[in-house]
Amino acid sequence: MRSRSIVVSVLVVALAVGAWAVAGRPFFSSSAGDSLDRPAAELVDIPLGSIVPDAPFMRNVADQPGTVHVALVAAPERLQLIDGVTSDVYAYNGRVPGPTLELMEGDRVTVRFRNELPEPTTVHWHGLSLPIDSDGSPLDPVAPGEEKHYTFTVLPGSAGTYWYHPHPHGETTPQVTKGLYGAVVIRAPDDPLPASYTERLLVVSDNRILADGSFDLTEPTTLQGQIDHQNGREGNLLFVNGEIVPTLEIRPGEIQRWRILNASASRVYRLAIPGQTFLHVGNDGGLFEHPVEVEEIVLANAERVEVLVRGSGAPGSATVLETLPYDRYMPQTRPADWNQARQLLTLQYADEPPVAADPVPEVLRRIPYLDPAEASATREIVMAQNMINNRLFDMDRVDVSASLGATEIWLVHNVVGMDHPFHLHGFQFQILERNGVPEPFRSWKDTVNVPKHETVRFIVRFADHPGKWMFHCHILDHEDQGMMGIVEIT
Repeated sequence: MRSRSIVVSVLVVALAVGAWAVAGRPFFSSSAGDSLDRPAAELVDIPLGSIVPDAPFMRNVADQPGTVHVALVAAPERLQLIDGVTSDVYAYNGRVPGPTLELMEGDRVTVRFRNELPEPTTVHWHGLSLPIDSDGSPLDPVAPGEEKHYTFTVLPGSAGTYWYHPHPHGETTPQVTKGLYGAVVIRAPDDPLPASYTERLLVVSDNRILADGSFDLTEPTTLQGQIDHQNGREGNLLFVNGEIVPTLEIRPGEIQRWRILNASASRVYRLAIPGQTFLHVGNDGGLFEHPVEVEEIVLANAERVEVLVRGSGAPGSATVLETLPYDRYMPQTRPADWNQARQLLTLQYADEPPVAADPVPEVLRRIPYLDPAEASATREIVMAQNMINNRLFDMDRVDVSASLGATEIWLVHNVVGMDHPFHLHGFQFQILERNGVPEPFRSWKDTVNVPKHETVRFIVRFADHPGKWMFHCHILDHEDQGMMGIVEIT
């Protein structure tokens, strides 16, 4: 978002909400189409045109209010990710994506996890504040045939959209590629957005699947393997909730609340709907203080957003949610088709008269202010290709030591010519500046994209949960190659 003072931002937001409630604001559009820079015969054909499926929820078997007991199994399966083509996948509870874990603030949660894979794995609860022994980091693998109980209490103020995925040392990319990822939705008892808004959870991912149904996981010695090593693995197939270019229906005049999760290994999405705007109402850690009207949203891998979308088209018409070109790459390994827009889904307007939607609140919630004057330390984190602070990850080394309860400022520098998304386990932070320019409003983040040759400055409070926590680039190939460190909270 472009920089401006917080006071001016609030005034602009208030005016924008009022304007947006009348009609969407038009903006530029782009051409569609894309192709992977590989021989076409190697890749499966792309079927189009299903309905966006609603993800099933994990079944809570607890019989006490405020208590959640669910079962989660990672196991090999044979599924049709593409119509007519069967793939050998890894799946949570037999599904790709895995089932959604729905929680309320204050819930006491136990996830009984069983690993039926032929290799070790973990379940990392990305973005959640929880005890270290339930984080699912590479330090805590679950062997084949073993079980682990992940237990935690959902903290007040943590309502938002999160996700879970494997995090075994050196093997995260293939396990996520084969299908291990799913969403977590935490709700607040006093959600300020009207319950009349239809809610959609959109899990966006990509993949490369060969014509025989196998996953295109290339060897490092091949040209594509070297490109994947550099860029992170991207796929020619884009999925929304496991479907390719599905259709989502909206009624004219209706407002829908979309929770969007980027579960891709490395792809960045620049989201837009031609001819209208979004109301951006939340980030990784939940709702903003005020809605912000935007024409597009850049969503790096592992990030989440909440947006409000108004059905501004005529009855029976259609538009698209697309991802516009975004250059995150080293010039020498930039894909040939990076500058082409891609369609993610069709937004179909129902052939019904327009409806009047409930108004959007101008105030969503209060976000506590983390005061930089209270910071007891400033850390500098330098991200270069495959390394952090000129080091490869070492399971037995602590890279940063911090005190329990301390507030710290971290400056994350990206010194190379491609973007790196930075993720901190266990603790959310507030971005203070990007390249010395103050962030225009507060939000809670656990992942932030740091563009090429840029710096992000954020503030974090290590309020609870002592232990050894990961920080790393969330391009999964880079994480696997050792672009990761450990901060120990004592």
